[in-house]
Amino acid sequence: MLSLIPGSSTIREEFVAVKTEKENGAARIWRHFYRHKPAVAGLAFIFILVCAAVFAPLLAPYNPNKIGDEFETAPGMVHLLGTDQIGRDVFSRLIFGARVSVTVGIGTVSVTTFLGILLGLESGYFGGIIDMIIMRVADIFMAFPMLILIMVVSAVIGPGLDRIILIMGILGWPSVARLVRGNVLSIKQMDYTKSAVALGFKTQRILILHILPNTIGPILVQATFGIAGAIILESGLSFLGMGVNPPTASWGNMLTDAQSLTTLTEKPWLWVPPGITILLSVLAFNFVGDALRDALDPKSSH
Repeated sequence: MLSLIPGSSTIREEFVAVKTEKENGAARIWRHFYRHKPAVAGLAFIFILVCAAVFAPLLAPYNPNKIGDEFETAPGMVHLLGTDQIGRDVFSRLIFGARVSVTVGIGTVSVTTFLGILLGLESGYFGGIIDMIIMRVADIFMAFPMLILIMVVSAVIGPGLDRIILIMGILGWPSVARLVRGNVLSIKQMDYTKSAVALGFKTQRILILHILPNTIGPILVQATFGIAGAIILESGLSFLGMGVNPPTASWGNMLTDAQSLTTLTEKPWLWVPPGITILLSVLAFNFVGDALRDALDPKSSH
């Protein structure tokens, strides 16, 4: 039927051209990403981390909260990474700690990204008094040290995984909102956006179908860095006793018991595994973010 319509061959050629351009764009992004070897290694580590979080009950050899009768034993065949001060298996707690970190990272970034996109789109597109109010509120949020503000709020409402995610998500939206706003200010001056307005499209349609898709790249890059930051913040809060409630295994509260000089010098299995895991996780997400930023840059020359 399409062949009977005048000009159908031209329509078909344009459709094929657009499809080919998208495929070539995806191939280009992957090619540039793949050239970033640390990012590929980081992506592999993230995959392992997510698998450990999802399948923690199957991978952990022991119940992470079970108190045993072998206290502070060194790594061996029975306990691969030894036991802590009350006989809990360190390796099992390390695996279950991945579940907490992945949940906090993804949950926090989900809340932050949702609020940032919503407020950033509104601020950049409508401008005027709406833009001024949203940006001034963002300035107020960014004027306070993030860690101290989270500690204060956490101390008031109490620690807990869901509360930590909510607090960090709500307090972290200004950076995403500013990023989205900057892109919207540029995109709304484009011809296709002005054409959509001239054709009488609804504002919601313009924002969701014409503007938002063109800001996904920077948002995705920001999200990867946000996950790394959320993991560090959660670990720090748990280390200070304001994060995940014990006895729930968290990399941060695993480090809490390693504050004494004796533990640091004579029992490294209590603090080295969670410390290295936090380091590798943050590096992995940062490497992936760096590679995505370069790969999604249309002016990238490598």
